[in-house]
Amino acid sequence: MNALETLKQRGFVEQITHEAEITELLSKEKAVFYIGYDPTADSLHIGHYLTFMAMSWMQRAGHIPIVLLGGGTGMVGDPDKADSMRPMMDITQIDHNIERFKAQAAKFIDFSPGKAILANNADWLRHLNYANFIRDYGIHFSVNRMLAADKYKTKFEGSGLNFFELNYMVMQAYDFLELSRRYGCVMQAGGNDQWSNIIAGVELIRRVDGKQAYGMTFALLPRSDGQKMGKSMGGTVWLDAAKTSPYEFYQYFRNVHDGVVRQYLAQLTFLPMDEVEQLAAAEGTEINRSKEVLAYEITKIVHGEEEAAKAQEAARTLFSGAGTAGAPTTPITATDLGEGMAIIDLMLLAGLDKSKSDARRTIQQGGLIINGEKTTDIGRIVTQADFVDGEVVLQKGKKTFHKIALQ
Repeated sequence: MNALETLKQRGFVEQITHEAEITELLSKEKAVFYIGYDPTADSLHIGHYLTFMAMSWMQRAGHIPIVLLGGGTGMVGDPDKADSMRPMMDITQIDHNIERFKAQAAKFIDFSPGKAILANNADWLRHLNYANFIRDYGIHFSVNRMLAADKYKTKFEGSGLNFFELNYMVMQAYDFLELSRRYGCVMQAGGNDQWSNIIAGVELIRRVDGKQAYGMTFALLPRSDGQKMGKSMGGTVWLDAAKTSPYEFYQYFRNVHDGVVRQYLAQLTFLPMDEVEQLAAAEGTEINRSKEVLAYEITKIVHGEEEAAKAQEAARTLFSGAGTAGAPTTPITATDLGEGMAIIDLMLLAGLDKSKSDARRTIQQGGLIINGEKTTDIGRIVTQADFVDGEVVLQKGKKTFHKIALQ
């Protein structure tokens, strides 16, 4: 089975430019391809992880991935929000985020000599002569066609599209051209929202250098509740253990909706497909065992086997009611606690809810338990008397635990 067949079988492929040619390319040659990552935060998240898994399957089949970090394109940003412009980052923050991305990418891709390439488009984009660049390449882009692309059309009809944002497609297309010239890159892949940008690069290479290039996109990962996962979603699942702990990471996948179990197993783990199908076919309470396997396998890849085992044991202990060892902990000083802190504020401190209105709703609906006792009092004040052995245990719903530790 070649790389394209593997990706299709596991449900990655959404759109493709030249299916017959790509099938032949990935069957017979050692193809160089790339996926780009703009450093919009100081950590990759679970949406990025899906593309790294697709990249890893292609590398396992003998192809050479280029992980392109957006030190140049990150200065502009992809215009994917209809009602606002992306916040602009300074170069210091961009370069810091780039270094964080490099460390995380090495967990998923083998960067041994000849196996993969790590590149940064700052190397060619930050020092371009703008007049020469527009003269040489701007003539190959139709504004009418750009505005027909979904993301540009949505932005144009929303808050409006400025010239600064319009440059992003040109810059990404030039990335593809530059990688083609430097490394013989023949294909760009990415999330389904990158289709118009990928096509722009394929066409630029054909027009400028007369070479055939290819593109492929992957379906965006649904949220754990089965809904579409947006880039601006709340409760982002980060790959950095300091931002989403291994325990929280494990719990996210342990508690996914039944309807996404098969897709997550196929796309986010390396389990063979016959095992994926067997696990996904489980019904009733047996599906919980499949979710444990899912959570363990993904946590093992991202955080290592030791952390995965610890997270699984902690989750089983919590679920059985045997204790709270391993639950995420937030420290609070006696000074900050003072004579007492409102339970709503404590919930926000622990990250159990994102806003005071959400916290009130959780409490009013009976979804909060403090030290084993349910409370519906939104005015509840937590004092030092509530701390048992220096801790207060907050439980939201049946499975989410968080400890507040008095320092």
